[in-house]
Amino acid sequence: MKTPLAVAFGVSAAIAAGAAAIPQAPPEPQGTVRLPSIQFPPAQQGPQPMLPGQGERRSMPPFMGLERDRGDAANLEPGQLPYDGRFMFARLRYVQGVPASELGGGRFGRRGFGRGQGPPWSHDYPRAERNFMKILDEITTIAPYTGPVGGAIVDIGSPDLMKFPVSYMAEAGYWTQTDEEAANLRAYLTKGGFIIFDDFRGGDWSNFEAQMKRVLPDVRMVELDISHPIFHAFFDVATLDFVQFYGRSEKALFIGAYEDNDPSKRLLFIANYNNDVGEYWEFSDTGWTPIDLSNEAYKLGVNYIVYALTH
Repeated sequence: MKTPLAVAFGVSAAIAAGAAAIPQAPPEPQGTVRLPSIQFPPAQQGPQPMLPGQGERRSMPPFMGLERDRGDAANLEPGQLPYDGRFMFARLRYVQGVPASELGGGRFGRRGFGRGQGPPWSHDYPRAERNFMKILDEITTIAPYTGPVGGAIVDIGSPDLMKFPVSYMAEAGYWTQTDEEAANLRAYLTKGGFIIFDDFRGGDWSNFEAQMKRVLPDVRMVELDISHPIFHAFFDVATLDFVQFYGRSEKALFIGAYEDNDPSKRLLFIANYNNDVGEYWEFSDTGWTPIDLSNEAYKLGVNYIVYALTH
């Protein structure tokens, strides 16, 4: 039996839609495609509509520089939010610095830190988690931390990670780790932890896959479809045709892996590939993002949390 994480909170029975039982044999849930390595379709040609009925890509507001002007906390050190037993959003901190040749390719090193936000792992901090935790607090009985720093920052190699049942990593295309850090993430996942990977796309996949195989050498990742219970754990998500925040043309994919590579067991993580759900959380209070799109991003986030706490 796996050792449970040290968590001191309760989850109410107010979950709107329970996950249906997944058959033991055959081990593949209906509609889920098992692949040893995810294959990606060729990029579509021409402009892509961003909303039903639109004939051109959505015009985006001038986000560049906004992060520097909003006056939010810039402390990126772990430990600034003492753990007190409540559910907290846990953002994973990793070190960027390994040469691209050691990372399995990808776009590592080609984009810099981006948008004046500091290192890639910190993108959208703390506004994304601060807004998201307020939503989670309003519509569930989880009662998370909702203070100004949004949540905790946790090093991927820290034993403190075991205090947080759900964690979040941004920009996995830049993710690097030591053997000790990979072992810590492996222990976290196998003891019941759940990771949300977000804000990565295109060539980032090769680095994500390489790093994930260092954590779980035998991992077999699968593309999840709308039938998976994670998309119905609280809200019934109607479609996975998710509109990427910056109007990119790549198809958003939702990738996961099961404990012991067994689809009858729980998901260990979900990867929002070709996607940036956290960007919607961050800018949902600005009036620049359509409410329906922000709502879909929040539905996904709430479902991820509820699924992780109940499986």
